[in-house]
Amino acid sequence: MKDRKFDKYIYAGVTAILVVAVSLLIGFLFFERQAVQVFLDKLMEILSPIIIGAVLAFLVSPIYNSFYDKTIDILASSPEKREKVKGLARLHGILASLVFLAIIIVSLCYLIIPQLYSSIVSIVNNMSVYVQNISDWIRDIFESNPPIEEAVLNVYSQIVDSLQTWANSRLIPNLEDLGSYNFENIGKIVGGVSGRVISVVNLVKNFFIGIIVMVYLLNIKTTLAAQCKKIAYAFLPLKVANGVVEEFRYIHRVFSGFIIGKIIDSVIIGIICYVAMTFLKLPFVLLISVIVGVTNIIPFFGPFIGAIPSAILVFLISPIQCLYFVGLILVLQQFDGNILGPKILGNSTGLPSFWVLSSILIFGGLFGFTGMILAVPVTAVIFDLFAKLQYYHLRKKGLSPDTRDYKELKKIDEQNKKYIS
Repeated sequence: MKDRKFDKYIYAGVTAILVVAVSLLIGFLFFERQAVQVFLDKLMEILSPIIIGAVLAFLVSPIYNSFYDKTIDILASSPEKREKVKGLARLHGILASLVFLAIIIVSLCYLIIPQLYSSIVSIVNNMSVYVQNISDWIRDIFESNPPIEEAVLNVYSQIVDSLQTWANSRLIPNLEDLGSYNFENIGKIVGGVSGRVISVVNLVKNFFIGIIVMVYLLNIKTTLAAQCKKIAYAFLPLKVANGVVEEFRYIHRVFSGFIIGKIIDSVIIGIICYVAMTFLKLPFVLLISVIVGVTNIIPFFGPFIGAIPSAILVFLISPIQCLYFVGLILVLQQFDGNILGPKILGNSTGLPSFWVLSSILIFGGLFGFTGMILAVPVTAVIFDLFAKLQYYHLRKKGLSPDTRDYKELKKIDEQNKKYIS
């Protein structure tokens, strides 16, 4: 039998080396964080096309899979024919994915973006009228109480001054750069917008390269998955490899079920908002519908994030219409939360509401808008890993993994593992 008396010293030495290495790495990241940030920014810039392609492949994979499977089912009546039509099935899946992307891009470029731009320009150009409307409305409400009227108007004037300062220094110059292309302003435009133009060109370039990456990833995703499984089974013990493969299947199920489902849910909510606002003859229909739809992707806080600025926009036109809009949003969110959302998403994460709220706050604070979108599925994966690790250690000690057994627990007898309440 192999002598293992020196194993504990080997483990202690390896642990000490790892602790020192991690400590040095943390120290380097802290003291050289500016250089690390520059490196990460450069790395992200280089990897942008690949990241865009991976995200697009993930989002359109249901369309690709649907057309691929339908082609196989229709044309392949036997296993031999199945192998022959796989190439045609992949082609159908790619074409369907590209057509879907083309519809989205054309809709954005020719239908949505121009109307959004004109709505923003209209708001800026008519801001003085909106300000006067609200001022008259405040005077009508508090005309019987002059001191309160004066106090409210003073606060309102300060808010308006701050907004006008921001609009004049930030918003209006950018809109003028985008909207004026005459010879008098050409020098100013070239000097002020050249950086933005380069950024836009790089974004467009990365997006089209990303589409090419997407096509390749969709075609080889099955092979990539098989290669990753082969690596796991080659270098890990069989039981561990099975656990890794199972966990990645869970990760894919959670992310695809939640993110794609949430996007579909938000698109439907945006369309319903557009139809309802058109029926009620509310202002800025498309702009507000886009805001409501996009922010609805964020769980829990999304409805409030989208409704507050939208309500302010409607309030600029008419306080009464603002009340109609708030009522519409409340009805929409009840419909989404109780009917549409559960129907599309189901219980894709299984997280309690408290942890949903906490994860959005933490990830949103660390990573902004993207963090708020990814918070729930990432937290669900972390909880699943922790639950499996906890289950393993409890079973190893011969203890119950059922939470109910610990609710009234005072202690566990060390001899017979009896639960004492």
